[in-house]
Amino acid sequence: MATQKDLRRLRIKRSIRAKISGTAGVPRLTVYRSNTAIYAQLVDDDKGITLASASSIEVDKKKSNNVTRSKEVGKLVASKALAAGISKVVFDRNGYLYHGNVKALADGAREGGLNF
Repeated sequence: MATQKDLRRLRIKRSIRAKISGTAGVPRLTVYRSNTAIYAQLVDDDKGITLASASSIEVDKKKSNNVTRSKEVGKLVASKALAAGISKVVFDRNGYLYHGNVKALADGAREGGLNF
């Protein structure tokens, strides 16, 4: 059963997704945050495929805290995107507040060379 908090995030997510969409040239960088990990994907919504992805599971788990791991995930997805020839993306925070881990991931992706 979905909690009030989950329903709020899903409502915000639907509102965001109605406004943004990713293409092959400018994919959507979407973020998913679980209790134990954070995931990032570059999605081409026209074809419905994932172009690149990264997660905190791939990054060294001995980082000092979740924020530094999130920043590393951002840098990792940026390096995979640049290797695939993608430099510009549209950021999809997926209904999460732009704060903490989500902000750290976005900052890491910018430091890695992505523009959004």
